[in-house]
Amino acid sequence: MSTLAKIEAVLSKQDQMPNEFYQPHDRIKVYVSRVENTSKGPQVFVSRSHPDLLRRLFEQEVPEVYDGIVEIVSIAREAGDRSKVAVRSNDQNIDAVGTCVGPKGQRVQAIVNELKGENMDIVEWNEDPAVFIANALNPAQVMDVIFDETNPKACTVVVPDYQLSLAIGKRGQNARLAAKLTNHKIDIKSESDMAEFYEKQEQQNETEELHDEAIVQSDLTDDEYETIAFNNETVEEKPEA
Repeated sequence: MSTLAKIEAVLSKQDQMPNEFYQPHDRIKVYVSRVENTSKGPQVFVSRSHPDLLRRLFEQEVPEVYDGIVEIVSIAREAGDRSKVAVRSNDQNIDAVGTCVGPKGQRVQAIVNELKGENMDIVEWNEDPAVFIANALNPAQVMDVIFDETNPKACTVVVPDYQLSLAIGKRGQNARLAAKLTNHKIDIKSESDMAEFYEKQEQQNETEELHDEAIVQSDLTDDEYETIAFNNETVEEKPEA
């Protein structure tokens, strides 16, 4: 339990950051996630792990975010470990990412310090999903983004062989956060794996074409086969002149 003025607030285990330990009278910044009316009065629930805590911290540290000049579009967070924040600028003269990072990284560092060292990736949002997904996989370099024809929310991302591990991240974290940030299912493949896939696909297409051609050439009914056989027999039995 923590105290807000004369109101008690509940900070449940799931709303705590796993790398933090709290003591009585500690002063911490929290996000009010919900308020419930009970027989004993209002019950306030607060969180240190909620993604919107990150949003409020940026509003405190970055005036442009508070004023709406820079907009936080989406947040993907694994509290206490790493977060990705997608931002865009409503003023073409202002760099959204640079504004949030601040001079010498001071603004974002203040937020990282408040969250006890939680790593922060600030990426630029883009209306083109392919560009946005490539940005979200930072720091990995993306060569291509191929969308699934049957599911526009699923894609395959191609990266250089030497950056495959970087793109996926430790325990898959980078790919997982990027998928959550962009709201896309992301399958990451290396350049060589993709080349091998295309080669197999081409061979399969050639086999299917040969198979289809054979079917077309033999696409005759039983009656048609009998007619051809009968005509051949008639020709063979016809006496010579």
